[in-house]
Amino acid sequence: MGWLFLKVLLVGMTFSGFLYPLVDFSISGRTRAPQPNIVIILADDMGWGDLGANWAETKVTPNLDKMASEGMRFVDFHAAASTCSPSRASLLTGRLGLRNGVTHNFAVTSVGGLPLNETTLAEVLQRAGYATAMIGKWHLGHHGPYHPNFRGFDYYFGIPYSHDMGCTDTPGYNHPPCPACPQSDGLWRSPERDCYTDVALPLYENLNIVEQPVNLSGLARMYAEKAAEFIEQASTSGRPFLLYVGLAHMHVPLSATPPLENPRSQRLYHASLHEMDSLVGRIKDKVDHVAKENTLLWFTGDNGPWAQKCELAGSTGPFFGLWQTRQGGSAAKQTTWEGGHRVPALAYWPGRVPANVTSTALLSVLDVFPTAIALAGASLPPNRNFDGLDASEVLFGRSQAGHRVLFHPNSGAAGEYGALQTVRLDHHKAFYITGGAKACDGSTGPEQHHASPLIFNLEDDVAEAVPLQRGSPEYQAVLPKVTRVLADVLLDIAHDNSSQADYTQDPSVTPCCDPYQIACRCQTM
Repeated sequence: MGWLFLKVLLVGMTFSGFLYPLVDFSISGRTRAPQPNIVIILADDMGWGDLGANWAETKVTPNLDKMASEGMRFVDFHAAASTCSPSRASLLTGRLGLRNGVTHNFAVTSVGGLPLNETTLAEVLQRAGYATAMIGKWHLGHHGPYHPNFRGFDYYFGIPYSHDMGCTDTPGYNHPPCPACPQSDGLWRSPERDCYTDVALPLYENLNIVEQPVNLSGLARMYAEKAAEFIEQASTSGRPFLLYVGLAHMHVPLSATPPLENPRSQRLYHASLHEMDSLVGRIKDKVDHVAKENTLLWFTGDNGPWAQKCELAGSTGPFFGLWQTRQGGSAAKQTTWEGGHRVPALAYWPGRVPANVTSTALLSVLDVFPTAIALAGASLPPNRNFDGLDASEVLFGRSQAGHRVLFHPNSGAAGEYGALQTVRLDHHKAFYITGGAKACDGSTGPEQHHASPLIFNLEDDVAEAVPLQRGSPEYQAVLPKVTRVLADVLLDIAHDNSSQADYTQDPSVTPCCDPYQIACRCQTM
């Protein structure tokens, strides 16, 4: 009997491409509380106002709105950075880019990725006995050991970077570059008329490219199917699981199946938003069906909307960044204004996370890492400092105490990549550097350095329209506190075990199913 038990442990189990080595969960005669399953869904370029529960003008997210009514909605939740790779690196490490080394985006030709001496959430939970899967956009390195399968994920199905990064075909291969804005009125049309649906980037299943070019019109369906399959099979295996889903929505190019009742009057953006909402609904339904009582589902976004894309960009809600827009440029994605940093966020766990609760706690994507590790009963990686906090007490409705201080790094609009140019302190926000990202009209705001920072009171001015007067008692009371917390974190980072990402590029590392075909064409699934 003992040999048979050992043999089963060693052999493991494989189901339809998912590898689940079995783990003995017994602990010397005592029973451990079951570890929760954790599902993290990360939207791309979704605005705070794109969630109907946040913004009454948005009426195309019924599944997410239902999740908000059945769980907890966070109204002061922030990305860790306001562009793709840095935000995702912080989600998986709980550390700002100045610590984990990822300060700007990786390219199609990038040699490196998230530094290998950084420990991901998947690696921690994998060691704690979890089955782990990543489905969707990765964007933390695709070459060699930077691939998701080597960063703690048992299973991977998705694209290695943003899907507009496949729009780079050599002219003449019938796949044009991605336009900044559509050449139409932005209403939904058939994909054949209004936009292309095939982009020459690879779709991976584990280490294999299974489709190239990718047909965007079927990507959401495939993601939902693979997510449901993983949830089903991981639940059947008896192991707790981590599922991280990086959606293609709402990044351009947008693709959507026919939306709602009247497609002729439906904006393409809203049609795609509705498709994303349906995808999330399918994943939630699967969780409810097989693992409802012991699964935390956490939905949020990587950054705010990409204003440069005009009518293909989402809504910032009331977070207009008016001071910046008056100077010029966008105050959304790639900036540290609220429109670029404040993102929709929901938590759902029936019986544990209270229903229909709105939390005003100041929280961040950085908090996913330590919270998930604490819930799993695992330990934080040693010999490094973290910027996220364990938000369990907030999730369970026992506290409204989130961060007192958050640091917003530059993500491309102004200053040095990763530099902590903006400080959030309670309801005050101080800018040491300002600048706008490219706006719909092509303008950008000038980079401006402020020796005495601009400070806004977000309780009175969510639109960030008028900074406090520098001579006012309120400004004079806040300034020394902001100065001190910024100096403290910079000193802490300087003495931390920090990493440096390799941002060198080499065309030979571009993933291609057929290196003899310039535009990377191969058989589809």
